[in-house]
Amino acid sequence: MKVTIIIPNYNGCRFMEPCLASLKEQTFKDCRILIVDNASTDGSLEYLRGNYPDIEVLALDKNYGFSKAVNIGIRHARTPYVLLLNNDTTVDPHFLEEMVHAIEQSPRIFSVASKMLQMYHPELIDGAGDLYTLVGWGVARGCGRPASNYTEADEVFSACAGAAIYRRSAFKKIGLFDENHFAYLEDIDVAYRAKIYGYKNLYCPTALVFHVGSGTSGSKYNSFKVRLSARNSVYLNYKNMPAGQLALNFIPLLMGYLVKYAFFVKIGFGKDYKEGILEGLRKRKVQKKVRFRMRHLPNYVRIELELIRHTFAYVKDWGLRKLYKK
Repeated sequence: MKVTIIIPNYNGCRFMEPCLASLKEQTFKDCRILIVDNASTDGSLEYLRGNYPDIEVLALDKNYGFSKAVNIGIRHARTPYVLLLNNDTTVDPHFLEEMVHAIEQSPRIFSVASKMLQMYHPELIDGAGDLYTLVGWGVARGCGRPASNYTEADEVFSACAGAAIYRRSAFKKIGLFDENHFAYLEDIDVAYRAKIYGYKNLYCPTALVFHVGSGTSGSKYNSFKVRLSARNSVYLNYKNMPAGQLALNFIPLLMGYLVKYAFFVKIGFGKDYKEGILEGLRKRKVQKKVRFRMRHLPNYVRIELELIRHTFAYVKDWGLRKLYKK
C-alpha cells in the first residue's frame, strides 16, 4: 500500500457521502482511507459504521482539534505517503494519481498542494498552494481568481492541509503538526520547518479538489477562528524564525499585525484578534522553537528571500483579484 488518505472529522456527517463517493472513483487504487473522528455528536460514527464498514475509523474521546487528529492518523499509517483531506471536499478521479506522481519526482519533496476550486463556484480558485509573507500573513494563492489561472506546476511555501500529500518519513526529522495550534496555520508551520530542513513544497495544477470551505468552523470569520489564527501566527513566527531573523523582520511583522487588527476591528472581531495576539505573546516561550543550526543557514536565507518575493506576489495577486471582481 502506497498512500493512506486521512480524513479528520468533527460533526461533518453531511459531507461524508460525496467525499467518500469521489474517493471511490479514483484511478489510483493503491491506497486506504482512515477517518479520525474528533468525538462528533452529529451521528457521524453511526453513519460511517452503517454505510462504510470497510473504512477504518479512529474514534477519539473528545475534540482534540485538527492537528492532533491528523497526527494520530499519521502515526497510525504505515504507508510511504499520507494524504490529508478535509471532509467538505470532493476530488477529481485523477486527483490521487496526480498527487502521487508529483511527490515521487524527488525525495526532497515534503508536500504537494492540490488545485482547490470553490465547490459552488468551480470556475473560481479556492487555493493554489499557500504563500507566506514578510508581514506574517498566510495567503491562499489565487483565491477568488478564475480557474484558468495557475496551470503550471511550481514551488509554493506550503500546501493547504485541506487537500495535500506528505512524505511520511520526513515527519521523523522535522516533527509532526504542532498540536498547540489546535487548528489554523498548522500547515504553514510544518511546511516552514520542512523548508528549514531543506525540503520543498510543490503545487500540482492537475490534482483538482472541490472545496466547500469552513465546513467545520461554519464561517470564514468567527470569534474562535480569528482568535486561534491570531495566536497561532505568533507561535509560527516565534518558533521558526531565529532571533536574528525576527529582529530583521520586526517592522514588517508589526505592520502586518496592526493592519490585520484594524481590519478585524472594522468587521467586529477586533477584540478576538487582540486576545489571540496577547495569548500568543504570553505563551510563546512554552512553544518548541526550532533549534538553529549553522548548516541550515542557506535554507534560512532562501526562506527570507521567499518571504520578500511572496509579499510582492501577494500584492500583485490581490490587485488582480480586485480587478477581476470589477
